[in-house]
Amino acid sequence: MTVRTLTCQVETVEDLTPDVFRVVLEGRAEAIAHAPGQYLELAVDDDTWVPFSIACAENGEGRLELHIQHWPERTHSARLRELLIHRNRLSVRLPHGDCILPADRREPLLLIAAGTGFAQLKAIVEAALAENPERRVSIWWAVRERRDLYAESLAREWALAHPNVDFHAVVETPEAEFESRPGIVWHQGRIDEALAAELDAVAGLEIYLAGSPGMVYACVDTLAPMGLTEAQVHSDVFSYAPRVPFLPLPDSDPDQAPLTPGEEREKS
Repeated sequence: MTVRTLTCQVETVEDLTPDVFRVVLEGRAEAIAHAPGQYLELAVDDDTWVPFSIACAENGEGRLELHIQHWPERTHSARLRELLIHRNRLSVRLPHGDCILPADRREPLLLIAAGTGFAQLKAIVEAALAENPERRVSIWWAVRERRDLYAESLAREWALAHPNVDFHAVVETPEAEFESRPGIVWHQGRIDEALAAELDAVAGLEIYLAGSPGMVYACVDTLAPMGLTEAQVHSDVFSYAPRVPFLPLPDSDPDQAPLTPGEEREKS
């Protein structure tokens, strides 16, 4: 799709947690067309455009959903929140990104996100289930603290409504307490360690990763011994922070890879 610059109306700004807020923008349906997994850029000023994952699949309603992490110490973050609250129209550029879900595919999906990387996966899940409600989808969402699961109820609803969908929540803080709830499987620790403990093979899966480069490559290194191939794994990280070699060398130590489960770059 050709990248377009347009003006969108700010419909709602809603706090989901003390650190994450949800934004809904309105625009002409044909102008905001995008593929599931793509992102847009919001104008902070004439020279500054900040990327965020589009957290909804194409639905023809002319709405765009964003999940934005608020970092008070970051100038762009504070200015953007002020703009969203006090302005009713913003300039937007979209669509961007090649990490998309193709149509008419049936491979099982393994979706792995950290923090607000869930936004990108939300759009992919919505599109996948709308096209094929019986498609196998496994969602893994890593956060630092229990409260950071800002859309836990939505992910649980997917799992409860679709027997072919499972939802795994991975909380890093050791003091977190997990109550037993239908539709969710709890894990404690790092996302790469949780994947290593639960998965044996990834052949035949289409895998999407949304998070910081450290988190994404730690997961790649964990999945590599399970039969991972470069062609089956997708992430925006591979475009803006490519790694050579992509898969770890046989004598490399995956424990040395940096990992920041709750942090993604400003996009998403």
